[in-house]
Amino acid sequence: MNQTTSEWSARANRPRGARRNRLARGITLLFCLLVFAGLVSGHTEKNAAPQPDANASYNDEIIRTYDFKFGKDKPFLPSLANSASGGFIDPATFYTADYCAKCHKAAHQEWRETAHANSFRAPFYKKNVELLINTKGIEYSRHCEGCHNPIALFSGSLTSASKVDRSFDEDGITCSVCHSIQSLQPTAGMGSYVMGVPAVMVDDNGAPVTRQVSDEEIFKRPDLHQKAVMKEIYKSPEFCGACHKAALPKSLNDYKWLRAFSTYDEWQQSSWAKQSPLPFYKKDKVYSCQECHMPKTDAPGDYGAKNGKLASHRWLGANTAIPEFYGYQDQMQKVTAFLQDNLFNIDFFALRKGSGEDASDDNLIAPLDKQNVQLKAGEVVTLNVVIQNKGIGHSLVPEQRDFYESWVELQVNDAAGRTICHSGYLKPDGFLDDKAHSYTNRLVGEGGEFYDLHQVWKGRTRAFDNTILPGRSDLVRYQFKLPADVCGPIQMIVKLNYRRFNRRFTNWVLDKSVDYPVVEMAQKALLLNLGQNLAKPVDDKDWMRWNNYGIALLGQRQYARAVRAFTKVTELRPDYADGHINVALANFFYQKYDLSLQALNKALKLEPESLRALFYQSLIYREQGKLEAAIEGLQKVIVAFPRLREARTELGSTYYQLKKFELARGQFEALQTIDPDDLSAHYNLMRIYQRLGMRKQAAEQGAYFVDRKDDPNASAYSLDFLKTHKEISNESIPWHAHIEAGVEVAKKPAGKPAKKSAAKTTLTGQRQ
Repeated sequence: MNQTTSEWSARANRPRGARRNRLARGITLLFCLLVFAGLVSGHTEKNAAPQPDANASYNDEIIRTYDFKFGKDKPFLPSLANSASGGFIDPATFYTADYCAKCHKAAHQEWRETAHANSFRAPFYKKNVELLINTKGIEYSRHCEGCHNPIALFSGSLTSASKVDRSFDEDGITCSVCHSIQSLQPTAGMGSYVMGVPAVMVDDNGAPVTRQVSDEEIFKRPDLHQKAVMKEIYKSPEFCGACHKAALPKSLNDYKWLRAFSTYDEWQQSSWAKQSPLPFYKKDKVYSCQECHMPKTDAPGDYGAKNGKLASHRWLGANTAIPEFYGYQDQMQKVTAFLQDNLFNIDFFALRKGSGEDASDDNLIAPLDKQNVQLKAGEVVTLNVVIQNKGIGHSLVPEQRDFYESWVELQVNDAAGRTICHSGYLKPDGFLDDKAHSYTNRLVGEGGEFYDLHQVWKGRTRAFDNTILPGRSDLVRYQFKLPADVCGPIQMIVKLNYRRFNRRFTNWVLDKSVDYPVVEMAQKALLLNLGQNLAKPVDDKDWMRWNNYGIALLGQRQYARAVRAFTKVTELRPDYADGHINVALANFFYQKYDLSLQALNKALKLEPESLRALFYQSLIYREQGKLEAAIEGLQKVIVAFPRLREARTELGSTYYQLKKFELARGQFEALQTIDPDDLSAHYNLMRIYQRLGMRKQAAEQGAYFVDRKDDPNASAYSLDFLKTHKEISNESIPWHAHIEAGVEVAKKPAGKPAKKSAAKTTLTGQRQ
């Protein structure tokens, strides 16, 4: 499909001699006879694209029996997908993957083994959507099928007593689904795209050719074929974001709008997108979804290849269940290699002696290998391990992590082979250790009911939700006791594991207990002697280790410790402006604005054009009432980064304070073009429109705000769940430690509970 017009024309129009002309005429005659016989047609009768009037008849036929449950003019809700005509599309309009495979063999072979090709038929999806259908009705499955099975959605088959032939289910997201999308709606996810008329050619005016098209016509005018099946939007991250972002609307859950996942947003706010100056680390260029998931690969014999290369149609990611279930060995090998490609960093960063949690850093031995360490039998130690997400442009784990499983495993052994500590192991029944440090969530309903079969339509909140955003780090603490008769040296091994899906879900789907693959995405080992361990020399990467540690502390709301960690960064690398900005950021969240400004001034002396420093400086100016200075700084930031959500929010709010309502309106309306579901935009536009006398618009934004704002009862649902799930209750505390059996935990002295910090909970500057 990417082949240039000149290359295609060279195949169809190469010069021939007289003898070759006679031969060509004979071949052409034979070809025409075969076309007439239906043996070498542009597509089989099943693939013949209906004429517009035929599709109109099909649309009228579906309307007669279709259940317009969510509105007569909204046939595809709860999915946000729509057709260009607004009506139904005959499934015969969509060319099958087998048809495309005639010329695109390599792409087809890769596609067949992917989650896209098996998006509907795989039992892991099918059983779950059948649970939804059996619970609420097939009409509600439109929410899912807008992305998992678009042909089912647009054919009108998702209604009771449908008679539509659903043989297309086997192809899931087939070639002509993606390559027929005409345009994108604002990136709201849930299938926010517009499906055009499927066609393999357009005419000279650019209109889709809906009649039967022969192979010969395509070879003669490959430019018209390419115009039909390739659009610039297919190369954009927003194209992926149309489905790789999702919400649960009230029409699905009979409750309220809830965000399900935001993979696109995570990327857009990360260093990978280069649309924000706020990430802790910077990339040298933009890395789109396609850059990572569709790299150029060898495609011998594929007409879409250019110089022998084609954008990979494997979309390598983290789905290990589909290749395991269908026996796709190539896909499994490539997915495993993808997950193990240096995406994460494990650092045995620090050690602390003694039980309990010391409020100071005086006893912290860090970085662990750069200090003299004395280990004794019988003592209690706390190991601090930093896990960094350095290689993926979204969170670990992305999307619906309630039934995926990623966790940290620590095993500590002595020289005699005795296991001193083992956290994150698999139990004999294949289930994960209940107390493992995992990157997952817990979906609960009213009364704290736990929904572990991905019943998202019943969920009300997430009692626990742990992940590592791109460019961010997590700090995992393990506290254990060295036995009195321990035999040194002590070996510590940390692994970052991944499994699709968790054992409960896999057992339910397959109706049997099966060991599905566990991929070890990263591993690191450390050997410590009993007695003396000598320090290694400081090197040029130690500043980054302190920086990652500080980032993790910031995420765990340990602001004072984060300040100390980032200060260490500035000592090791005094010319690093971002080190001072990070000190400022930790102080900002600690509400120590004067100290924050001092650090920002140091950063701006080192890097006068730092927009990251300027942004945070502007936030402090707002806090101090210096609104004009704040506006000046935020305007500069937005000129360079027009898609920076936080800057739009802060500038719009500042304008509102000054009663400059039209200027404020412009910022929040711009924010909605970036994220149409932004809660602050809904709330502020409601107020602004009221001020401007725009009552209808104010009412619309107010309704959005009411539906999208947090339910005050949600925290109660979470507490009900956590009361009966102690293992998750401990995990839900950001700065928790995994305390192994045998450690006597030091009790805090009786007295008044510690006063909670009044630090802001805003995520400004927290996304990477």
